Amino acid sequence: MKNKAANPIKFTCGASMKNRFMLAPMTNTQSHEDGQLSKEELNWLKMRAEGQFGLVMTCATHVQEIGKGFPGQLGLFSDEHIEGHKKLTRAIKENGSLIVSQLHHAGMRSPMDLLQDKPVCPSDNEKHNARELSLEEVKQLRDDFIQAAIRAKESGYDGVEIHGAHGYILTQFLSAAINHRTDEYGGSLENRARILLEIVDGVRTTCGSDFLLGVRLSPERFGMDLREVTTICQQLIDGGKIDFLDVSLWDSFKEPEEEQYKGKSLLTYFTELDRKNVLLTVAGGIKSAQDVREVLDAGVDFVTIGHSAILHHDFPKKVMENDNFEPTPTPVSKDYLRKEGLGEDFIEYMTRWSGFVKQ
Repeated sequence: MKNKAANPIKFTCGASMKNRFMLAPMTNTQSHEDGQLSKEELNWLKMRAEGQFGLVMTCATHVQEIGKGFPGQLGLFSDEHIEGHKKLTRAIKENGSLIVSQLHHAGMRSPMDLLQDKPVCPSDNEKHNARELSLEEVKQLRDDFIQAAIRAKESGYDGVEIHGAHGYILTQFLSAAINHRTDEYGGSLENRARILLEIVDGVRTTCGSDFLLGVRLSPERFGMDLREVTTICQQLIDGGKIDFLDVSLWDSFKEPEEEQYKGKSLLTYFTELDRKNVLLTVAGGIKSAQDVREVLDAGVDFVTIGHSAILHHDFPKKVMENDNFEPTPTPVSKDYLRKEGLGEDFIEYMTRWSGFVKQ
């Protein structure tokens, strides 16, 4: 266990990761409303690098103002954000960790009270009061993801992850239940995946072969079909443009929700892909040293940690030193979370998680 979790890995682009632990990109509502980095955000991420996460991923970082998904969200939609990001990347690299920006757009999931405008979506969506993007706006969205990646490189990031999961805008394009477009970005799976693949191609072309590039997908909810998601994963692998796939499973140990896919674990659908040189990480319920061991033994290359990274800034260190490490039981006090580097807004956000914070 110690050997496998502590072993370094190398990505196709040449970047090396000192162990098998990635910090999950978590909503934390603790940066400034204009997208600027806050000292609280910097402290939260820096402590995780100090705690030996081999790869530190930012929270979802929006690439357009109209793509803001939550209050206090970190932004990378303007050159004015670069200076703050440079401060962050320097702090993380000083601790020997890779630093990756997760590029995001909430689409129809952008709260109207944040935007003071209608959110946008591939198609009109009455439930979310969202309007359809014009073809020109779709192409602008693609270009703004690519431009944010260019800013990330200028800011000193080792790479970016394209957020195509959790019902946000790229999921909305992928989902046949949400995307009802009749142009080249709707209809067939090939068309629904077009914007994601164009973003990946654009980032690789503009940022170069030595820039770390990953894609996050989730195989269930929001009208996603498991077989379609694995098809897209294989297409991304075969395209030779990405270094890693980040699959958010919600629970890494469960069977699929859809009846026709039951009979084996959800994770198996992704470990069985012909991954070539693309590395695989998964997130969802990986909380203890035993969980880490099970997921790595199942054929996953590195683990993505959320819940236990909040409770323990040095979770990787604790797991690498103790084969039987279990996280502190919840609920925990607000003071406990302060000591683990969460700002007040993040702590307040965590009170939404049932049974996590003592009331």
